[in-house]
Amino acid sequence: MPTAVSGRPAELPGERPAGNLAALGHRPAAPRGTGWAVRWIGALAICQAALMVGIGLLITGPAHGLWPMTVEDQVNSAFERMRTPTLTALSSIASEAGNTETVIAVTLVSCLGLLLLPKLPRWRQATFLALAVSLQSLVFLVITVAVDRQRPDVHRLDGSLPTSSYTSGHTGAATAVYGGLAVLVLSRIRSPWRRVMAAALFLVPILVGIARLYRGMHHPTDVVGGLVNGGLSLWIVGRAVLADGFLTAPPASAAGTMPQATAEGHEQRSGHVAVIINPTVTDAGDRDALRQVLARYGHHAPEFIETTADDPGGGQTSEAVRNGATLVVVCGGDGTLRAAATALAGSTVPLVLIPCGTGNLLARNLGLPLSAAHALDAALRGTVHRVDLGRIEADGLPPTHFAAMCGAGLDAAMLQRANAHDSTKSLLGWPAYVLALPRAWRRTPRMTVDVRLDGAPAVRRTARMVLIGNVGAVQGGMRLLPDARCDDGRLDLLILDPHGLGGWIRALWTLLRGTASPQSAANTPGEQQGAHAPVAFFTFRRAEFTFDRAQPRELDGDPVTPGHRLSVEASPGALTMLLPAREK
Repeated sequence: MPTAVSGRPAELPGERPAGNLAALGHRPAAPRGTGWAVRWIGALAICQAALMVGIGLLITGPAHGLWPMTVEDQVNSAFERMRTPTLTALSSIASEAGNTETVIAVTLVSCLGLLLLPKLPRWRQATFLALAVSLQSLVFLVITVAVDRQRPDVHRLDGSLPTSSYTSGHTGAATAVYGGLAVLVLSRIRSPWRRVMAAALFLVPILVGIARLYRGMHHPTDVVGGLVNGGLSLWIVGRAVLADGFLTAPPASAAGTMPQATAEGHEQRSGHVAVIINPTVTDAGDRDALRQVLARYGHHAPEFIETTADDPGGGQTSEAVRNGATLVVVCGGDGTLRAAATALAGSTVPLVLIPCGTGNLLARNLGLPLSAAHALDAALRGTVHRVDLGRIEADGLPPTHFAAMCGAGLDAAMLQRANAHDSTKSLLGWPAYVLALPRAWRRTPRMTVDVRLDGAPAVRRTARMVLIGNVGAVQGGMRLLPDARCDDGRLDLLILDPHGLGGWIRALWTLLRGTASPQSAANTPGEQQGAHAPVAFFTFRRAEFTFDRAQPRELDGDPVTPGHRLSVEASPGALTMLLPAREK
């Protein structure tokens, strides 16, 4: 049985992983479109403001008499007593680094440099920095209106300011601008001094915060609040703007399960094109755009076939192939893709994925453009690849495949809850899933499940959720399965089983970090590997799950009939896809 770890999942004896797309130097990441970025930043900015305001009201209200608020006056008095002319001059310089005029000037100069100097990154990085500083400032203004906190009762070196003491605007602005520059240095500069440069930039907001305390302008929790506000702004905007999607290149040859990719020219692929289109997520404009792109590549008479509520795409795809289609374009969400992929499993007819749904998990992991016309154009200029699928059998369900993920427990309950409120999902997109999570968590108790991987003895354990993935990243760029690859001939498993507040914090930290870290786990088959870990990862080719009671289940983001059993198997290279070529 493969070993449960929170590092790289164990391999079966005598076998090696097949080649994968990421081995060519690109790691799958969620691509970013303008509409997606606006929704992400808008939804998370509201959450950020609500969180910061809530903390401020807590500090000035019920928690006023609790630590550390009870010792803040002593800290401010201690800073007042240590004042000297030299330290006062130094604190003035440090404080000015977070002043509004300074922050605006540094932001403008940095953005102009990013845009104009030829050897530096361009508009994406400039947008990241400008939006991070702007978001921090916007949330800061909301906080100062909602939370009225008096400044410390010490002599203030900068006089009385019109804004509230909570949070420290200087510290928050400095965190956004200098922290943002540090992120760009770490991610975009290859100099051996980049870590030193980044450390120096990260140190600036700390010095600004200390200077604001020294000058009597803020309580310690105000400075911490500024650091948090600036840090959240960087994370939210960075996820939306900097997490570049990757474009696949022809995969390396792999021994064993993975077929070799072919690099046929477009002229050799010309022929009858069938466009399987979900009418609920597309419109006439999408069809016209797709038709124009196809015409540029010599496909002047594509056949557009709509899915229906009774047939989400599988029947239409099978019929199109029987009628001679040499290319199938699937325009819809994860459900439409799953139905079409099931029909094409094992076929040599290539599929082009046009992501038009809410989740678009496979598209995000492959780094496909989220614009219909751009996705089709990039694919038609690309090459043929073989991508894995997962094959699933379960009580109450016909045998089928999934392209991205399937699972049981909390995630399925969350999806079911979100789908029950279509208006919210239509308005917000995937953030509706986040809003559905708290109620799903309350209504989904811990399960007991027997897990059997690759023929090893079954292991009984508890869990809040089991998630099986052909890919690892979900919306927002979070990698729930850090080592999952859609071309390695295997599937990855996440078992989530946190106990208590500490367990949930550790689980959330592991998942947000996006990389697996070692945890203690038994290595002998038959023992409860990772039974006490809040998050445990496995890899397998075939798995069987038997639940003590019927569990909510989902396939590629679509809730399906609850049941007691799941049998999942990897289908290496089962789907032929036409994917964009890697950018040089």
